[in-house]
Amino acid sequence: MTAAGYHAAAPLADVYAGPGQGPIGRIRPTGVCILLVIVTLGIYGLIWYYQVHEEMKRHTGQGIGGPVALVLAFFLSIVMSFLCPAEVGALYERRGQPAPVSVLTGLWATLGALILIGPIVWFVKTNGALNAYWRSLGAQH
Repeated sequence: MTAAGYHAAAPLADVYAGPGQGPIGRIRPTGVCILLVIVTLGIYGLIWYYQVHEEMKRHTGQGIGGPVALVLAFFLSIVMSFLCPAEVGALYERRGQPAPVSVLTGLWATLGALILIGPIVWFVKTNGALNAYWRSLGAQH
């Protein structure tokens, strides 16, 4: 309880999606994330990988988790271009829904880099699908 006698809202990390599922992840506005990657010269990208993979692992008990994602993103970022959308897609598939992103989405980040816009398309698709998943479970901005 707060000093005024009201209960403070539970942080999203403490909100559970349902029986047998862990905490719901955070919504990360795509435009803000892209801006942070630019302003921090890519460092926020590493933070993003860590956070989203840690949230997915806590939510489902499956996946690589934050520490492994961070190491892979730092040393083998091309692997993360494929692994990240595959894990996001798996969230949907576990619920019996079609995956909006998959391992093939990684082609946007790799081959699409030749046209410069590809990595942005990759991030918009991957982060958008993850945000939509968390929203479907009740997460809010």
